[in-house]
Amino acid sequence: MKFGLRHIRYFIAVAEELHFRRAAERLGIAQPALSRAIRYLEKELGVELFDRSNRSVTITTAGETFFEGCLTIVNSVEHVIENTRRVNQGQIGALRIGYTDTAISGVLPGQLKAFQDQQPGIVLQPHHDVTTTQLQKLDQGVLDFGFVTGPIDRSEYEQCPIQSESFVCVVYEAHPLAVRKSIRLEEISGEDFVHGSSKDWQQFYAYLFPLCRRSGFEPRIVQEAYNTAGILGLVASGMGVTILTDSVRNSIVPGLAVLEFEDVFEQLQTMAVWRPDIMTGSKRLFAEFLRDTRSNSSNS
Repeated sequence: MKFGLRHIRYFIAVAEELHFRRAAERLGIAQPALSRAIRYLEKELGVELFDRSNRSVTITTAGETFFEGCLTIVNSVEHVIENTRRVNQGQIGALRIGYTDTAISGVLPGQLKAFQDQQPGIVLQPHHDVTTTQLQKLDQGVLDFGFVTGPIDRSEYEQCPIQSESFVCVVYEAHPLAVRKSIRLEEISGEDFVHGSSKDWQQFYAYLFPLCRRSGFEPRIVQEAYNTAGILGLVASGMGVTILTDSVRNSIVPGLAVLEFEDVFEQLQTMAVWRPDIMTGSKRLFAEFLRDTRSNSSNS
């Protein structure tokens, strides 16, 4: 077949108008040119698409079948064109997003929902990983964005602050300090600690150990867990106390008490990080969203 989309559009116009002059005016072409195009199309198909007389034009049964198929073709082409433009603009795509326990317990869920509401054509693929693993996956191109404990000392990354949280102490409910609302950090200097492993939680340890040293002690970590849920479970079992951040209140389990610190004013930073050298349209939109969210938060 040697006809294309132009011939199909011409045919649709005539089939809808059932009048060659009106169809030609609608298309912005001369009527003789339109008539020749329809005749060519009929010759290529080997069928009569219209019955013509001096008074009227009617579509044949074969023409009706062809008309239905042509509408499907044109709609499909327009859909492909629109999707192509949206992909180019970043409005369609997928984003692979890493997050820490701290990030997902804080403001991140609300931010992801707000972005998804703005850009429903972009599929978000969140995945839990500790900070060190997220950075490795960003290096490898396996992740598009990481929500990590920061700040990150890597000049090749862009990063945007997401939240700042105060540190808190979590103890089991039978602990003598559980009846208190707040404590000084030095009051737990002799306690056994439960925490994440030094390998996986090294960004958090960069906060934890200096805090404890300023209060005159090294935390004695006797049990380790991979994530916050594991840490809380071990604390609830009476195996020690832990220091986490205030968002832990959102995932606290029965049998635990959260105590504020009276003498710790440092805050843990959660940062969004990404590689600016690899930016798709959807990545640009998400990076702009994060910056705008941060700016609006700072101005409010």
